[in-house]
Amino acid sequence: MQSSIKVVVIDGHTLTRYGLMRLVTADADIAIVGECALASEAPALVASTRPDVVVLDVALPDADGLQLARELRDRHTGLGIVILTAQAEDDVLFRALETGVSAFVGKTAPNPEVLGAIRHAAVAAASFTATGLAHALARRGHVAGGRPVSGQLGLGRAVEGMVLSPREFEVLSLLATGRSVPAIAGTLFVSVSTAKTYVSRVYEKLGATNRANAIMIALRLGLITPELPASA
Repeated sequence: MQSSIKVVVIDGHTLTRYGLMRLVTADADIAIVGECALASEAPALVASTRPDVVVLDVALPDADGLQLARELRDRHTGLGIVILTAQAEDDVLFRALETGVSAFVGKTAPNPEVLGAIRHAAVAAASFTATGLAHALARRGHVAGGRPVSGQLGLGRAVEGMVLSPREFEVLSLLATGRSVPAIAGTLFVSVSTAKTYVSRVYEKLGATNRANAIMIALRLGLITPELPASA
């Protein structure tokens, strides 16, 4: 029998903490193992409860929630981190992306979306997901580059004096869609070890330290542009 996803909630609003606890009580595969209101209490709580996922707000009473997310990511590389916030502006979303969180969800999101973000974070902590990410990337792309959004990659584009190979561009594209390393390996029909090597090369050539950082750098360099849904 599969064990429950253990979750810690860090939010300054009591109603939010208990509302989330009530939400997951009907889900047999998710369990709240701890909750607190302050960033200062979070490290000890996470260390003692060893959760699979932490759900936290951007605006905590005593600290910046994204700074806390960065500290937790540095200490616990495999920890799923979900930002659940009322601050759903693009700049906050991109800060979350650069911080290395697993998911970004607005507090007005439907319950299935919140639960889906928790499940995603539990199995793909290093992969970023956010509803509306494509639209946000499109807006950022237009501001930064002023070019139409096409979702295409320019093969052989030089990056800081180095060139990404066609295969490395393919890997970059898969990283940008949130694919895990095993999923990338399956898509490319290579071993997980080989996929990890490709990912490492992409990070090295972009000067990136993680997936979120690589996506942001690639976006700023014009190497990738998001493909919007057909209804956009």
